[in-house]
Amino acid sequence: MNLYHDTFRVHQSTNIEDKTTGAKELLTIVENEKLWDFNHTQSAILEAPGTPVSITLVHPSKLKKRSLRNPDGRAALLHAIAHIEFNAINLALDAALRFFNTPREYISDWIAVAADEARHFGLLRKRLRELNYDYGDFPAHNGLWAIAEKASTDPLTRMGIVPKVLEARGLDVTPAMHRAFIDVGDHKSADILALILREEIGHVAIGNRWFHYFCEREKLDSESTFESLLIQHCRGSVRGPFNREARLQSGFSESELEILERLSPQNKNTT
Repeated sequence: MNLYHDTFRVHQSTNIEDKTTGAKELLTIVENEKLWDFNHTQSAILEAPGTPVSITLVHPSKLKKRSLRNPDGRAALLHAIAHIEFNAINLALDAALRFFNTPREYISDWIAVAADEARHFGLLRKRLRELNYDYGDFPAHNGLWAIAEKASTDPLTRMGIVPKVLEARGLDVTPAMHRAFIDVGDHKSADILALILREEIGHVAIGNRWFHYFCEREKLDSESTFESLLIQHCRGSVRGPFNREARLQSGFSESELEILERLSPQNKNTT
């Protein structure tokens, strides 16, 4: 077995079952030290991850807004969250594959995250099927990957943008979605979102920890570096409001939260 080659295979797979099952199997390999082998030849460019042919990708502006008051609207939102979780599998695998001068623990952390994301996706897909829908029944967008691709130059940038911005956004918006599903009586879906929120705090914490590690390795101040990355890759702003409690639990500092608040569009427009 070669962990790098197996991870690359799962990363490139366009089959939904192969992707999700494969991510979980990679974690088994990581947890068994006798199977650990990450020898590889570095590729000049890591290709984009495999995307199921059943998914229709459109520009975010083309996605219709639907009410949670009807089954179609609830399914559409669950589908959108499932697509985020599917992308998160690819992003975690990509983080393990793309950067080679990293500690063993970095690779194992992101493969473990990929396995969690695969489990989240499986729960959401099961719920969709209970509602007589499936993954691929609604269009989706690829905005997350487009942003992540721009943050692929080095592990510090990737950690500063994907976990601390893209994934941390889930900490901000999931509580409102959780309440919305409860309000319409869909407690099964709400329970899945509550589980995902708890575990995503841990995923963002992993990103925060490695961001600080790479800042220390490069002898950079982490807070000023984070602000510079936001300005460079997020056009100087990220959307609030921010779930301060969850972000603090995941390793954000008060100073980093102040940076986010200062750069958020609503605050910039009032200064």
